[in-house]
Amino acid sequence: MKVKNFITDNFLLHNQFAEELYHGYAASMPIIDYHCHLPPAEIAKDHIFENLTKIWIEGDHYKWRAMRAFGIDENYITGSAPDREKLRKWAKTVPYTLRNPLYHWTHLELKRYFGIDDLLNEKTADRIFDEATDKLQSPEFSCQNLIKNRNVEVVCTTEDPLDCLEHHKKLAKSDFGVKVSTAFRPDKALFISKPEYLDYLEKLSDVSGVTIDSFKSLCDALSLRLDYFGENGCSLSDHGLSYIPYQTFTDQEVENIFQKRKENKVLAPDESEKFQTAVLLFLCEQYSNRDWVQQFHLGALRNNNSKMTRLLGPDTGWDSIGDYRQAEGLSRFLNALDERNVLAKTILYNLNPSDNEVIATMTGNFNDGRIKGKMQFGSGWWFLDQKDGMTKQLNALSNMGLISCFIGMLTDSRSFLSYPRHEYFRRVLCNLFGEEMKNGEIPQDFDLVGGIVQDICYRNAKEYFKF
Repeated sequence: MKVKNFITDNFLLHNQFAEELYHGYAASMPIIDYHCHLPPAEIAKDHIFENLTKIWIEGDHYKWRAMRAFGIDENYITGSAPDREKLRKWAKTVPYTLRNPLYHWTHLELKRYFGIDDLLNEKTADRIFDEATDKLQSPEFSCQNLIKNRNVEVVCTTEDPLDCLEHHKKLAKSDFGVKVSTAFRPDKALFISKPEYLDYLEKLSDVSGVTIDSFKSLCDALSLRLDYFGENGCSLSDHGLSYIPYQTFTDQEVENIFQKRKENKVLAPDESEKFQTAVLLFLCEQYSNRDWVQQFHLGALRNNNSKMTRLLGPDTGWDSIGDYRQAEGLSRFLNALDERNVLAKTILYNLNPSDNEVIATMTGNFNDGRIKGKMQFGSGWWFLDQKDGMTKQLNALSNMGLISCFIGMLTDSRSFLSYPRHEYFRRVLCNLFGEEMKNGEIPQDFDLVGGIVQDICYRNAKEYFKF
């Protein structure tokens, strides 16, 4: 018996209230994808992918982890096996991803982009590979059209201060019709104990034109890069940190630490944290002065498998959730900024679900009544951007803050086929509200509830970011 795709019109919508909220209010809202890792070069040249494997499996460490768990040899994952063979191995894995979000995402993407209703498995692999690959050769499936056709209004990629932003400049002058912005990601300037830190300073010195021989000159170089990014439309920053470091320091201490590292001496852990605190406080004051939004992605334990990280590099599927202590350092850090009236609009993303209530309550400590939703508990990300993770984040935010002020979903993805994740989030959101409408826990008032749903899906982000 041929089994059809389970992605129906009312997928994840469990009652009539949820259905009305989604179809009548959420579905048509434009997408503001305010944080992702799409390659701007491929957007700028309007790249067309050679086949389904190239666009769908290459670079997707979510899929890679699942394939490894299922016993697929690395040659069919990141190795040199033919693309069709890689797709076959992924298709072999897919039926056994049942209850993993990959099962939902896989079939949602096949349906939304390629109109394919069949379930992906070993029997359907070649036919789906051929059908999707054939469609990918059409201009309709170029990178720009893949974005436009999902009703995307804004895409915000993420770049290091060294980046010249040539592709963003090109896109700004093009007739693409979708705003492509960037987020300033200066983490490499913070991680002073990394072996490659001094090499990074040389590159930053070259691109900024500042000889970096002191902590002040480092700040001068970063400030010039902030100016450059701002001149090219940037109004966001982003940091990927295990936790927010906070140590008290003096200016002389920080200078001594910098000089010690310049002499290739090993720093003590507290010295590294003092330096990181100083750089972060400087940067966050700069963000505030520029009226930028600052983002902090917290809680990842990266590169756990040292052997495979050496072989394949970072971001290849060897990361996990960390169990860091988040509250105290984060509180002291935000308070230090607030004391000086330089706390910018802030989004805190949490990777450990046990810290959801910590983050949700922390944001409430620093709202000041001047900006609606100034302090945001960001959407479930990475390991938590699935139905259970999203629901837990939404519930913690609802219970500890105001979900009505939430700026909603983002893809945080490197894939051009990820935009149905916004649909996925919106269905989860509408079902959450719909269930409570059915149960009489909130009013059966579509003007009220539907309006809040639209705010979360689109309007809050549009107001918050002012792109």
